[in-house]
Amino acid sequence: MSDQKKELPEEKAADLPVKNEKLNAASEEEIHSENDSHDHGGEEEAGWKSHWQLLLAIAILFSMLTLEFGFKYVPEFPVNLIIFGVAYLLAGYNVIYLAWRKAIRFDFFNEFFLMSVATIGAFAIGSYSEGVAVMAFYSIGEWFQDAAVNRAKRSIKALLDIRPDEVSVIRNGNPEVVNPKDVALNEIIRVKPGEKVALDGELVSDKGSFNTAALTGESKPDSKAKGEMIYAGMINLNTVAEIKVTSLFTDSKLSKILEMVQDATARKSQTQLFISRFAKVYTPIVFALALAVCFVPYFFTDPYIFNVWFYRALVFLVISCPCALVVSIPLGYFGGIGLASRKGILFKGSNFLDVMTGIDVVVMDKTGTLTEGVFKVQEIVTKDIEEPYLIKLAAAIESQSTHPIGLAVVEHAGKDAVKGLSVSEVEEISGHGLKGTIDGKEVLAGNTKLMKKFNIEYPAEIDSIVYTIVVVAVDKKYKGHITIADKIKDDAVQAIKELHALNIKTVMLSGDKQSVVDEVAKKLGIDNAYGDLLPEGKVEKVQALKNEGRHIAFVGDGVNDAPVVALADAGIAMGGLGSDATIETADIVIQNDQPSKIVTAIKVGKLTKQIVWQNIILAMAVKLIVLALGAGGIATLWEAVIADVGVALLAILNAVRIQKIKL
Repeated sequence: MSDQKKELPEEKAADLPVKNEKLNAASEEEIHSENDSHDHGGEEEAGWKSHWQLLLAIAILFSMLTLEFGFKYVPEFPVNLIIFGVAYLLAGYNVIYLAWRKAIRFDFFNEFFLMSVATIGAFAIGSYSEGVAVMAFYSIGEWFQDAAVNRAKRSIKALLDIRPDEVSVIRNGNPEVVNPKDVALNEIIRVKPGEKVALDGELVSDKGSFNTAALTGESKPDSKAKGEMIYAGMINLNTVAEIKVTSLFTDSKLSKILEMVQDATARKSQTQLFISRFAKVYTPIVFALALAVCFVPYFFTDPYIFNVWFYRALVFLVISCPCALVVSIPLGYFGGIGLASRKGILFKGSNFLDVMTGIDVVVMDKTGTLTEGVFKVQEIVTKDIEEPYLIKLAAAIESQSTHPIGLAVVEHAGKDAVKGLSVSEVEEISGHGLKGTIDGKEVLAGNTKLMKKFNIEYPAEIDSIVYTIVVVAVDKKYKGHITIADKIKDDAVQAIKELHALNIKTVMLSGDKQSVVDEVAKKLGIDNAYGDLLPEGKVEKVQALKNEGRHIAFVGDGVNDAPVVALADAGIAMGGLGSDATIETADIVIQNDQPSKIVTAIKVGKLTKQIVWQNIILAMAVKLIVLALGAGGIATLWEAVIADVGVALLAILNAVRIQKIKL
């Protein structure tokens, strides 16, 4: 696993006053660096009513400025100090409190202490209006940051947190409305047309049609038959549906997906980690430079006027605030995760958005990734055995497997075909097939490698069959084979074309016969395709690419190919609805099984990184210019605070627009 994939969330800051409920989608430490954190509270904190103190402070400030510049009237000292002091406390009491909390822990290098020193310093030299303005505009910037962060969190959470608050459960023959958390396993719930399914379960009704948009991003009807799985978040479209609950509320696919997206913001990208480390070094350097601006001129200028150089140092401190960087960057990644989620792609962390930008090889499994994974029996050939009995034997042993090929055999045989057969000692031989005992007979069902492993002779022409086959042997003798074919997914060809357009190499790995793999690769236009691979063979192929210095994304089911997923820079699972283990093991989950979403994931990663770096360059360029102007005495505190807040707001707006972009 790459270093980025192993990055774990850092310790959350513990020294912040709790203003409201604990954040779900992001901790304070993700909004600012560890030493620069503050509470971006719940959404109620963003309302103007909760900021009345700040609004009152701004009203006082503008009233005093109107008197000074409009009516040429300035109240005498100490009246003006008291008025501006009240406005200052109204605007910055929380900032001063946080600065004090950190200062008593000997943490002086943070934006709160920086802003407090700058504004108190302005008061000390008589620049009351500028001191209030700096604090007021800084607090306005924080307000907008809070609003933007909360909006990003809400958009991510609302995207998936659509679990109903109540559900109708059948108890003692009557429907009873209860909280989904109170429903036990195997109870029957009833879902009316237009209602959302609250819990995962098995359809008891004969049939039903459901909208799966909340889970897959695709708003199209999905027909289900009796016995098929229905997942929380789906919307019943037509008739009343009854569902037998198979997972508790907290264990549903939707709950796990929601939890994954919420946790995603805690896994930081390398850019975020760099900015956090940068801020820790940057802030003390700024303090040192500000002191130098104030005192070094004493040795080179005559006359040296302390107030002049002290004022320039204050300007230096204000413009150097790293807020635009440490807010807009995590916000950009929130936006990227939210955009991907709306497209049916779940990133387990912002670090994987960065990983996808560097991918130059996409390695794909064949079955279920590029093909439908819905196999159908095409032909049955027997030798010295009746065809129905061969199918019964094959279905009996394949019923012990969850492999799509085995399921095709079982489906063809029918549900009742294996009744009356005694099946035992079934063993799955990885990359080969199955071995077991049926009614006292040793039965083998798998590929030709399985036959060779047990030294069983079979017709040579089988090796020339292009399609997938299941060879059956009974008591060490070949008894026939079953030809099975799969179907290429509708958007697979387009996905490969788009990957090539991005100069990304495509590789397909499969345990199927080389002839089958070659046929699929030819139709899709894949660069390299390797068949007849055992799990260790897939690892060898991926390792060879890694040795070439390639950055690899592996796309598969996330379960059977766990070693390859671990080796790849990014593990992408197809079909998050199919397996709990898929959601647990993959770095990225494509929920609707479409190969074209691989391209979308790469584009989202590149777009996010592009906007994040736009913000970094914008913030640094403006700060360097105003820092130079401030040190030279050209920029005042007014320009400094407007530049700082302006850059922060521009960066935030730029980050927020990610969620509006159409791919």
